[in-house]
Amino acid sequence: MRLIGCPIQASLWAMAVTIALPVRPDQTEFNLVRWAEVIADTSYAALDGRFETDRYGHVVHMPPPSFRHARLQRRIASALVDQIKRGETATECPVSTADGVKAADVVWLSPEQLIQAADAVCLPFAPVICVEIKSPANSWRELEDKRALYFEAGSKEVWFCDHDGIMRFFILGETGGGVVEVERSPLVPGMVKRIELEDGTGA
Repeated sequence: MRLIGCPIQASLWAMAVTIALPVRPDQTEFNLVRWAEVIADTSYAALDGRFETDRYGHVVHMPPPSFRHARLQRRIASALVDQIKRGETATECPVSTADGVKAADVVWLSPEQLIQAADAVCLPFAPVICVEIKSPANSWRELEDKRALYFEAGSKEVWFCDHDGIMRFFILGETGGGVVEVERSPLVPGMVKRIELEDGTGA
């Protein structure tokens, strides 16, 4: 993972640090403006991989995901389409959060959110369901940090998929009870608990 400085590009290896982020009233507006700049910058188009930003607008460049990761991503998205006939399922979705723009592996937007999103270059809110697939380069702590950001930005459920295709489902507890892991997704109870690939294995 590389952190690319803004406006002067400087590369360094970023370390995951968990901090309590103060509420910034203009963070969403800042994220949307910065993301529009990023996708319009041709210098980024020449680089392979995925991009996110931190809350200061610095661009974080990550290597492209593995083929296995891509297969899991496609299967999860397909399963969501099969299970929910309304709304919209998308992959590699830019989501504005308190810590910048994060790229969710798979998301599901409700019909109402889809109307609100329109042709936005970056979602100003988190989709109802956000899914993160764990890669060898990711720690569980990193995924947990993203989970907190998605919930804070409005998600109702966050799902994890591990290296073996095992799905985990999380919701927010009632009356501020924190994050709760549940056996099945309340919104999509028919969602499989393991993603099987065509060779008969998990991931």
